[in-house]
Amino acid sequence: MTGKDIFKIWTPVGARWIDWVRPVPFVSLQDSLATNAVYNFMIPEINYISKPVLNTAIIIDLPGYESVNEGLALAKIGFRPIPLYNGTVEQEGAMALVDNHAIANALIWGASELKKIEMPLNAPPAFLLDSNRTHRFKMSISIFDNSWDIYDQDMPSAECFLRNGINKIVVRGDKIQKDLRKILYKFQQKGITIFHTEGYKSPSEVNIKHDKIRR
Repeated sequence: MTGKDIFKIWTPVGARWIDWVRPVPFVSLQDSLATNAVYNFMIPEINYISKPVLNTAIIIDLPGYESVNEGLALAKIGFRPIPLYNGTVEQEGAMALVDNHAIANALIWGASELKKIEMPLNAPPAFLLDSNRTHRFKMSISIFDNSWDIYDQDMPSAECFLRNGINKIVVRGDKIQKDLRKILYKFQQKGITIFHTEGYKSPSEVNIKHDKIRR
């Protein structure tokens, strides 16, 4: 499969929310998984939610391809995984801050798994982020900086969520990162309730303070 073929699997015609899938990681995809690397691609069990809830969106903010793994687990219970990865791949022979090759391979593997899963076209979204995206520590000036942030325009607006009946957002990750907090604070101000879970317990409501999102 080409990168275009894989993108089409992640964005089936008529499905809600697919307009938000970022095309960046699909551009450089090869037609098969890398054979010179070992990845733990697997579909884990989900403990914090058991079925899709039409008024709830999930943001999975886990390291690297772990978010793809979890996105597929959520797909099996009825959420549509929406990759929001926006990092580029370094030139051959160069070193980079963020390993986007692993994510690219996960998207290839994930496409084959998605083809086995049936879900309604109006399935609620599970947005996939790489929590390593903001790593900016450079051991050398020669290292390629392919870190990135999530911005307002990278996700549906609060108004869009509310129009589609979504008034709750669950963040799954170790913490809610600064770039995401800035967006979620605005959602909260518009009446969307924010929840957080590390994955082991049911999501708990959080109140994002304005003074914590300043940079």
